[in-house]
Amino acid sequence: MGDNALPLRERKHAQTRIALLRAAMDALESRPLSQLTVRELCDRALVSEATFFNYFRSKSDLLVYYGQLWGVEAAWRDRRGGRSGLAAIDALFDFAARGMQERPGLWGEVIAHQAQARNKVEPPALSRAERRAAFPDLDDIESVPEQGLQAVLMPHLEVAVRRGELPPNTILPAALALLVAIFFGVPLTLRAANLNGIGHLYRQALGTLWAGLRARAGHGRSAEPPA
Repeated sequence: MGDNALPLRERKHAQTRIALLRAAMDALESRPLSQLTVRELCDRALVSEATFFNYFRSKSDLLVYYGQLWGVEAAWRDRRGGRSGLAAIDALFDFAARGMQERPGLWGEVIAHQAQARNKVEPPALSRAERRAAFPDLDDIESVPEQGLQAVLMPHLEVAVRRGELPPNTILPAALALLVAIFFGVPLTLRAANLNGIGHLYRQALGTLWAGLRARAGHGRSAEPPA
């Protein structure tokens, strides 16, 4: 569906939200979110402060919004990549690593917010116009389901077990939890060091996880966790 087929009000709403997000993305590369004011973000996006609060409740909502959009893009690339199993998981982590290298300030704030959030609040679903405004070059982005990291990873773990890439006694929820820990833990480890090495460290961590799961099977340990 082309942009012109969408209602004008929906398009304007999307353009304003995306403009505010991009203003925050740029600003976060030089200062943390706590040092940015709503007025500064609005000046960058050419909107009023009152307008900001019509679209977001707080500055931190911008981080949640970015996470939503990133998840849709990741799912789109996963679908179009033609990979499955461990190769698809590796590709997803490579995609994340590139984004973190390009915008370390933004991702540092996203990960910190994720770690500090006590109650998960479901944000409004992304509209068609928001998807098109954020990703004008991604064909059929409107059809990609809005899902989180775990929902993208789990099917590939299941495929990996069926193919024999991982042993049949792999405890999938535990493997998924370890993947999420790697995803967020590696950039936290490198935050004060060299984020340019994140892709390499991701690959090392994933390789260690796969080797550990296979070694566990080789030692004949039960697939069931202890009571």
